Amino acid sequence: MTATAEDLLAEARAVLDRVEPAAAEELRRAGALVVDIRPIANRAAEGEIPDAVPVERIVLEWRLDPHGEFRLPGLTADRPVIIVCNEGYASSLAARDAQRLGLRRATDLVGGFRGWKAAGLPVVPGGTPAVP
Repeated sequence: MTATAEDLLAEARAVLDRVEPAAAEELRRAGALVVDIRPIANRAAEGEIPDAVPVERIVLEWRLDPHGEFRLPGLTADRPVIIVCNEGYASSLAARDAQRLGLRRATDLVGGFRGWKAAGLPVVPGGTPAVP
């Protein structure tokens, strides 16, 4: 039996405690790791969340494996991680995968970067190169 993209999204969101932009900002200020999986063209055109770490989707699992040798600096299984995409769809799938890697506090941002920006939260100029 095959699943649709909508089925996969619903399954992912069923296990996530997704955060609204204002709550995400509180978590960010408290030390949550914000991971931006948007393409560089979007980050350059629209800006970025302050202190967000851009990671290309192709290497995301290696950077978010809390026990892997290629994990992001400061990443632990207990650190809150908020994954951000453009509008909050791809990030739900990525956050579910991060939980499966052992990041029990991984989630995603409702509305994605565009929801963050629409909420009037801080944005800095974009175009930061992704973590290699």
